[in-house]
Amino acid sequence: TLNRATPLALAGLAVSIAATMGLWNIGAEGQIMFGATAATFVGRVFPDLPGPLLIIAMLLGAVIGGALWAAGPGLAKAELGVSEIITTLMLNEVAIRLVVYLQQGPWKDPEGFSFPQIEARPDQAGLGTIWERVHLGVLIAFAVIAVFAWFSSRSVWGYELRIAGSSPKTAAYAGISMRRKVLGVMLLSGGVAGFAGGIELSGTATRLNENLSNGFGFAGIIVAALALMRPSGVALVAVAFGAVQVGGLSIQSIGVSSAVASILQALILFGAIGAGVLSNYRIQMVDRRVIA
Repeated sequence: TLNRATPLALAGLAVSIAATMGLWNIGAEGQIMFGATAATFVGRVFPDLPGPLLIIAMLLGAVIGGALWAAGPGLAKAELGVSEIITTLMLNEVAIRLVVYLQQGPWKDPEGFSFPQIEARPDQAGLGTIWERVHLGVLIAFAVIAVFAWFSSRSVWGYELRIAGSSPKTAAYAGISMRRKVLGVMLLSGGVAGFAGGIELSGTATRLNENLSNGFGFAGIIVAALALMRPSGVALVAVAFGAVQVGGLSIQSIGVSSAVASILQALILFGAIGAGVLSNYRIQMVDRRVIA
């Protein structure tokens, strides 16, 4: 559950960072994939580096890869006003198809027995375990979330971000550059999502493939929504969702479809949305005869 919650929490953090600015990053799925792709590239270029150095290099590569994948939508939004929802969403498919191309072409494992797959990452690039099967990435991810939660609530940058997200006119009056904020937030959001891809590659997975993101980017939107788009709340929601997803895989052993877990996640989201509506609005029955 904790291993599963780690990419969910980081994806939720990426979405909530963008939402603080009033932006919707729907491309965490693609940013996770490209972050893992960049980490794989680093591992292929420096396969003989010692374990700690290689892990750090691959995780940094993942952050840079995710940020670069979000840079295009960020520039389009900041300079041209193009909807970031459309651009980030479309790039998800591009990232997945890029991985498919790499595993069937330039990065195809020559020892894969004609099966198209990318060569496994170096063994020393794997994150160690801290308890049972829980890998070290869990602690790293939750430390990152804690730092962002503190920084967004206590720093001048976080305050400016909330001002710019709630009232662009007020931000402009205060001298806050909206274009720089939009681009900076999208780069940061993409970098965090890419970091999730690097953690997943070094933690649970052993090689890059088109299923590595495993829907974490889209589930991260639900995690962020249930956390009210607050970085401080994504960890707790991610653990709950991780438990639901792992339970969905486990119930297959007794003949129950794993789709039940996805249905439950959707019902939780609908319930939270309904609760939010009913907490702000009151339903009243109107007598149509009185109106007539």
